Amino acid sequence: MSRPEDSLPADLYYNDAESRKYTTSSRIKNIQSSMTNRALELLDLKSPSFILDIGCGSGLSGEILSSVASDEGGPHIWTGMDISASMLDVALQRDVEGDLLLADIGQGVPFRPGSFDAAISISAIQWLCSADSSDISPQARLSAFFNGLYASLRRGGRAVCQIYPKNATQKHMIAGAAIKAGFGAGLLEDDPDTKNSKVYLILTVGAVHINGTGMGDITGIVEGLDGVDIHDARKQMRSRKQKDKKGSKAWIMRKKEQLERKGRVVKPNTKYTGRNRGPKF
Repeated sequence: MSRPEDSLPADLYYNDAESRKYTTSSRIKNIQSSMTNRALELLDLKSPSFILDIGCGSGLSGEILSSVASDEGGPHIWTGMDISASMLDVALQRDVEGDLLLADIGQGVPFRPGSFDAAISISAIQWLCSADSSDISPQARLSAFFNGLYASLRRGGRAVCQIYPKNATQKHMIAGAAIKAGFGAGLLEDDPDTKNSKVYLILTVGAVHINGTGMGDITGIVEGLDGVDIHDARKQMRSRKQKDKKGSKAWIMRKKEQLERKGRVVKPNTKYTGRNRGPKF
């Protein structure tokens, strides 16, 4: 069976007819509800939070965020972004509670640094891996998205992205782009090796409090979950920091990457970056 992302770009595939069909299908609504609740379980939010819904579509996931009971940490406030104007039009007709933004996540996440407590995405990120022309780079689009998402989340924030990767290569390309942006990342697969398999990319920004016991990393967050493949770039970064001499080219490049992830504007790298200057006369 062909995949939607292999036929047309998302903004063209989800036209008026397809958007209404998607939103009114009881089967799709049940699947979306199940995956959204699973994402919320993995986010493990203890109090009402400001959440970014990436690829929000017609607001099916957003409705669940708004309806979380107070004894379960809700209700949450959310903002959704999607590339399909037709999907967002359906969301407006349904009078969802969240704010909506028409935007291409492959161009970045256009919010102030540290705006959100958490983020979710249901069945959207794999669209970035498809290119309908030779001048589109999936790697560049993934990089722009994850760099923007990293900057938009507060320190200690989390994101859970449910994805439908085409194969293992695509799955690790997505996770690799998240790690390169600075996230601690874990891949969790529910019902592996079945047609009902669901893959969740669990992301953290910096260290977070784990069960009130102090600071932890992605390993602590997914502790007790079976089948989690953990990728944490920060451990590699710590070993790099010990090797990079202050003022060296590697040290300067790392500092510039850190500033870019925080949403700062930095000068582009050139062949002169980090080069020792000659003596002054």
